[in-house]
Amino acid sequence: LIGRLMFELPEEMGLIAIAVRQTQGKGRGGNVWLSPVGCALSTLHIAIPLHSNLGQRIPFIQHLVSLAVVESVRSIPGYEDVDLRVKWPNDIYYSDLMKLGGVLVNSTLIETTFHILIGFGFNVSNSNPTICINDLITKFNKEEGTKLKPLTADCLIARTVTVLERLIDIFQEKGPNGVLPRYYKYWIHTGKQVRLHNEEGPIAWIVGVDDYGFLQVHEEGKGVESVHPDGNSFDMLRNLIVPK
Repeated sequence: LIGRLMFELPEEMGLIAIAVRQTQGKGRGGNVWLSPVGCALSTLHIAIPLHSNLGQRIPFIQHLVSLAVVESVRSIPGYEDVDLRVKWPNDIYYSDLMKLGGVLVNSTLIETTFHILIGFGFNVSNSNPTICINDLITKFNKEEGTKLKPLTADCLIARTVTVLERLIDIFQEKGPNGVLPRYYKYWIHTGKQVRLHNEEGPIAWIVGVDDYGFLQVHEEGKGVESVHPDGNSFDMLRNLIVPK
């Protein structure tokens, strides 16, 4: 739907498609994306000028969207400590334990404008097959004695898009340094140790992301290197950064 419409609209006009349920959801690398009722599911179209801060660093968009999803919850008064986090490059996590959402970005460059299609989905109110945001809120209420209300998918999609617009404006004005402090506040990787290439590979420490959004790791004696998400997968279960 959006693929047909996005080139027919004025550049300043945004476009979003929202699904209550998807039957043919797609993840990275052609994976199937499970989309039960209770998830926030949408595809957003935005246009980014090539000769802009973000246009020169297009991979950052997936990080801005992941951050926007987390902040859609954690920027609500009272919900700041609900343990929703970002995992590089494009996942939404409960703490560093369990995935409950993700982001998929496709871009098309036409003349000097990037047309970006952002697919994002995150589990708001379905406790199966893993965990959902409202489960985290219930858990938080029990532990802290609070009475935070459950949230709805509609509310969080709207808040995500609003936060994303602000993040893009900040990035266009100030570049990566304008948003990275907020990103690091919520990401799960600070100081984590990984092995490179295989289980017997050299040890490295995750130090951050570079100016283009790629992961930076520090290997002893070799300094800091960038790891590209298109050529690598980050296997949290085995604690490895490995070639795909």
